[in-house]
Amino acid sequence: MSPLFRIPLGLLVMVAGFYMVQKTEVLMSWFGEVPFAEAKFGPGGSRFFYKLLGVLVSFLGIFIATNVISNILESLAAVLTRT
Repeated sequence: MSPLFRIPLGLLVMVAGFYMVQKTEVLMSWFGEVPFAEAKFGPGGSRFFYKLLGVLVSFLGIFIATNVISNILESLAAVLTRT
């Protein structure tokens, strides 16, 4: 992937992850509580889940911007296809 496309895309994904962490209440109003998170993490588990998801999205954006994601996906494809 071209750096002219990869770097802005990675930055956009990082910003989306940051806003997921920053604006958890907005996500709660849009999507509601997550029953799995409430059962496993206790009261307030959905907020923690949305924040954790935002951090993971931010890391995904970092991986996209630095082109590490291609190596990760390549390794995953090699494991799944046994090449």
